Amino acid sequence: MAAKPPTTIQRRIVVAAGICVLAFSIIGIRLVDLALLKSRESVAVAGNGAETEIVRADIVDRNGRLLARDLPVYDLYVRPHVFWDKAEAAHGLAQVTGVSEARLARAFAGKHNYVLVASQITPETRDRVMSLGLPGMEFEPSTKRFYPEGDASQVIGMTQAVSGGRGIAGIEKGLNAQLAAGKRVQLSLDMRVQYALLHALEMTRAKYNAKAAGGIVLNVNTGEILAMASQQDPKAPDYNPTRNIMAANDYELGSVFKIFAFALALEDHRITFDTTFPVGSGFKVGKYTIHDAERMPAVMAAKDILAESSNAGTAQIALLSGPDRQRAWLTSLGLLASTRTEIPERARPLYPSNWGQVETATIGFGHGISVTPLAFVTAAATVVNGGRRIQPTFLKQDGDRRGDQVLKPETSLKMRELLRYVVTDGTGKNADIPGYDVGGKTGSAEKNAGGRYIAHKLLTSFCAVFPIDNPRYLVFVMLDEPHGESAVMALAGHTAAPLAGDVIAHIAPMLEMPNTAAVPVPGKGNS
Repeated sequence: MAAKPPTTIQRRIVVAAGICVLAFSIIGIRLVDLALLKSRESVAVAGNGAETEIVRADIVDRNGRLLARDLPVYDLYVRPHVFWDKAEAAHGLAQVTGVSEARLARAFAGKHNYVLVASQITPETRDRVMSLGLPGMEFEPSTKRFYPEGDASQVIGMTQAVSGGRGIAGIEKGLNAQLAAGKRVQLSLDMRVQYALLHALEMTRAKYNAKAAGGIVLNVNTGEILAMASQQDPKAPDYNPTRNIMAANDYELGSVFKIFAFALALEDHRITFDTTFPVGSGFKVGKYTIHDAERMPAVMAAKDILAESSNAGTAQIALLSGPDRQRAWLTSLGLLASTRTEIPERARPLYPSNWGQVETATIGFGHGISVTPLAFVTAAATVVNGGRRIQPTFLKQDGDRRGDQVLKPETSLKMRELLRYVVTDGTGKNADIPGYDVGGKTGSAEKNAGGRYIAHKLLTSFCAVFPIDNPRYLVFVMLDEPHGESAVMALAGHTAAPLAGDVIAHIAPMLEMPNTAAVPVPGKGNS
């Protein structure tokens, strides 16, 4: 028997049931969607759940000044299809985020369910976005490393751009494990000193149109590096502002290296201040004759050889020690190995494999050996601090950190007397800052290109120590190819020496160093 067709009432019931099922299905789907969205937002939006955990620790200077910190940031996504007015939404978001309104309008008009509006916005910007009251906004949390003091970037380094990225340069790389574990790092850097050094380098490099300028300020008793900076000519083909040339580049430093030849000769009692040497006609060693850039007297005392920076005289003094003794001495100062610190940037020194008479003579006045400025200042500090080895460090230290005795204290005292004489009566006069008893040594090295030294391409430097009677700080500065009004005016005494003096004049008060020139002297009729 055939089935009876459904009545009108039955058909209405079936249709109503279908509509109900469909409606509940839609509601269910939407509830799931909202739950997922809510879950996503619960970890992204402040006040609705947890923020991204900040793990990487801060870096601060010796006075607690912030140098690096992880801060929360957000990637902003939107669902354009839920906007009531897409044009109005594009306008509002553009005003708050700074993103092009036209770009947002095009993106919102497309078929994408999700659109990235802006990356790494700050919590403040996020709050302003939320105040717009737009539906369909999502905030993906992450972190970004901020460096409020860019003046120390070559030392601090950087991390990978990704959230929570590891360190890839400088302190960030060298102490990555400690920072990633949430342990704060306090550096030896003093940002006041760092800024003063960097400013002086910038001004002087520009003044002499040099390819680069660099400097280091070091505590000779603790090994702490208070400042390290370099400036490069942005027009140079090898310009790299992130490269730390003071630690990663080798240089033939020239006459500042004479410090070590004199210290060794005094240590071994081969010379006194008044020991004389024939200088005026040059000095022949092997098939080479060593001459001075400027005319020298026929005969000079040792103290004047250093004060006037005679290469011919210093070569003779170096040969008194001989190749083996010279090599052993430079080894004990750490100059023949890489200088290790908390930063990974370092370079191996370059020196001759066959160390004979000629090499001994030229190394005596700073040619034929290349070291980093950091290695040099470490060794120079040992010579003036009483003769005890130090370990350079970028971490704040407590108390005297001098180590093994490698030079007799009395020899160190004699070297300080000589370095003061260089400033009062020799090539270092332009580094003399009244009241701070500066001692030091100039260096003007011809640069080597293709195995030949180029007379008009100089690397000038100055190594200053103050106060010289009881040294605390060493200031080293250098200029790569400075251009003076004449060849003489490009030498270190006219370029690097006043730069060092300028740095000392600015940083000494910061370091609470008393200026003795301001102290009245009894019986001198002070008014």
